[in-house]
Amino acid sequence: MNILIVDDHPIVRAGLRRLLAAEPAAEVAEAATGREALSAFRGGRPDLVILDLNLPDIGGLEIIARLKIIDPEARILVLSMHDDHIHVTRALQAGAAGYVSKTIPPAELLVAIRRVVGGRTYVEHEIAEGLVFSSIRTAPHPLENLSSRDLEILRLLTQGRSLAQIADALGIGYKTAANNCSQIKAKLRAASTADLVRIAIQHGLADCDAGRP
Repeated sequence: MNILIVDDHPIVRAGLRRLLAAEPAAEVAEAATGREALSAFRGGRPDLVILDLNLPDIGGLEIIARLKIIDPEARILVLSMHDDHIHVTRALQAGAAGYVSKTIPPAELLVAIRRVVGGRTYVEHEIAEGLVFSSIRTAPHPLENLSSRDLEILRLLTQGRSLAQIADALGIGYKTAANNCSQIKAKLRAASTADLVRIAIQHGLADCDAGRP
C-alpha cells in the first residue's frame, strides 16, 4: 500500500507516519505543498492520497480536481480542520472518496484509510450527520452557490495574494482570475475585495497560518 501524505505541517506528517507504521507493507511518501503533491503523484501513483485542504500554494480542493485529471481513479482521503458542509461537499464533488477531520480518533482514521484504499467511501460520522441536517435546513449557507474554484480564490485572497499571484497559483490567466473575482463579488453581494476577505474569514475560509510566507 503506497500512501502519499500531503500536509504542510511536519508534526502532522510525522504523526501519520507513526500511525501508518502499524499497517503491513505500507510505504509512505510526503509532500508539504500542492505542487510537491502533484509531482509526487505523477512520479509514484500512490494507492491513497491523504490530503489537507490548507496548503501554502495550491489549495486542497484545487489539488483534488487536478489529481482526478491526472488519474480519474485516484483515491483521495481529505484530512482537514474544516468540518463544515461547504468544504465537505465541494471536496466530495471534486472527487475525494473520503473526508475526516483532524480531531478524528486514530483508530477511526485507520478505518477510513482502509476503506478508501479498498475502493469504498468514508465520511466521519459527525461530519456525515452535519451534512444530513444541513440538507434539510431552510436557510441557505452564505457560500452555498460558490464553486470549488471560488472557494480557492477566496482562500488565497485571505493570504493577501494579488490577482496575478492567484492566477499563477491556479494556472489561469490574469483576466480569468479577475473575472472570477468579480463573479464572486456578485454572488456574495460584496462591494470590494476587502469585503470578500471579511466574508471569507467570517465563514472559516482563512487558513490558520494565513499570512505565512
